[in-house]
Amino acid sequence: MSGAVIYIKEDLKISDVAIEVLVGTINIYSLVGAAIAGRTSDWIGRRKTIILASGIFLVGALLMGFAPNYWFLMFGRFVAGIGVGYALMIAPVYTAEVAPASCRGFCTSFPEVFINAGVLLGYIANYAFSMLPLKLGWRLMLGIGVIPSVMLGVGVLAMPESPRWLVMQGRLGDAKKVLDRTSDTLEESKTRLADIKEAAGIPQDCQDHDIVSVTRESSDGSGVWRDLFIHPTPTVLHILIVGVGIHFFQQASGIDAVVLYSPRIYEKAGITKPSYRLLATIAVGCMKTFFTLVATFFVDKIGRRILLLSSCGGMILSLLALATGLTIIDHSDHTLKWAIVVCVCATYSTVAFFSIGMGPLAWVYSSEIFPLRLRAQGCSIGVAVNRAVSGGILMTFISLYKAISIGGAFFLYAGVASVAWIFFYTLLPETKGRTLEEMEPLFGTFFKWRSTMKELKRSRVEGADSSAQP
Repeated sequence: MSGAVIYIKEDLKISDVAIEVLVGTINIYSLVGAAIAGRTSDWIGRRKTIILASGIFLVGALLMGFAPNYWFLMFGRFVAGIGVGYALMIAPVYTAEVAPASCRGFCTSFPEVFINAGVLLGYIANYAFSMLPLKLGWRLMLGIGVIPSVMLGVGVLAMPESPRWLVMQGRLGDAKKVLDRTSDTLEESKTRLADIKEAAGIPQDCQDHDIVSVTRESSDGSGVWRDLFIHPTPTVLHILIVGVGIHFFQQASGIDAVVLYSPRIYEKAGITKPSYRLLATIAVGCMKTFFTLVATFFVDKIGRRILLLSSCGGMILSLLALATGLTIIDHSDHTLKWAIVVCVCATYSTVAFFSIGMGPLAWVYSSEIFPLRLRAQGCSIGVAVNRAVSGGILMTFISLYKAISIGGAFFLYAGVASVAWIFFYTLLPETKGRTLEEMEPLFGTFFKWRSTMKELKRSRVEGADSSAQP
């Protein structure tokens, strides 16, 4: 969309406000998908929810590609937005529930890797289709989304169902088959199944080949909203604050403004030719994809907190540099090449720092901390907040920079990122190397989680020592 809007504005003769609405409302629309995706995945399963999401994407891409006017295009954007809400919730949840602890962070980062790969392909397609006639070019930029939608719908047919969802349905035999395929060893598979049964409230003496009856609340997700909002335990409240907060700050730091409005940022910086702006934007996509891929190889080795804090700190410095460069250019009456270089490099470094931590880890972290019964709908709340904040940023960015200058807008985002760093440092415990069923004890003491981790470590050492004694 970042490249398509250049040509949509020219073809459909629409205002900057209409462009803001077109770009930003997909994230508001995705709230609809996110709001119902958790309950849907508890009802029909994680795998079928992915198929449903791909079907919605397919319809949305077709509608946008054949849009004859602005309002038809907005309707296609609405349909695609529902698919976004579904996909952003289900992809990390499914991956976290299937992957073993040894590589869960690596695997759960991959949705973000391929989101960025898709963004990069979108940038490249924008540049290629910009050579076509005006009325055809932007429609192909949007309609080409049909291809990955079909690939996803077909590819998911070969994927297993989530073993944790199967256990919640009482299908222990099917869950065991999936765990045997997705665990590092058969012993680990047995341990994972035992932990999941305990989390689901199923007695351990139920055999793996059994199909057992489970309560309605466990199988279809009813009662979850009560446990999350009306009567949350301290543990659930801590998890909810962290799960929502990490998504809020991921978007409130202004990353979508940098990515989706990068052609306009480059125009403000002094790069006036549209094709040059699109080429510079392709480099943004390359940086985002590359550094997200780098993060996947470190998230299970050095941990979530180090990557997250380093990422947020780097974003603060990059946003300050971008804001300073744009402010200097705004107040200069002639072209400053060095300031243009600073702005371009600052956008690249902002995207790079975001992609090694805040980008993938918001999805990794939120998908692994919620208890089993609350996971799908808890994650859907995080996605809803993520998309609402992103939509707010995108729908107000042009108006914001016209009101306080474009440099002022990025100074504001730098301030939000500074608050985010404090939030991450004080409230987020490290989750590296733990199974999903081992997460709950880390939470519930809020700012005192470090003491809790020390107690858990001491208890684990004492337990190991006592078991080693004859």
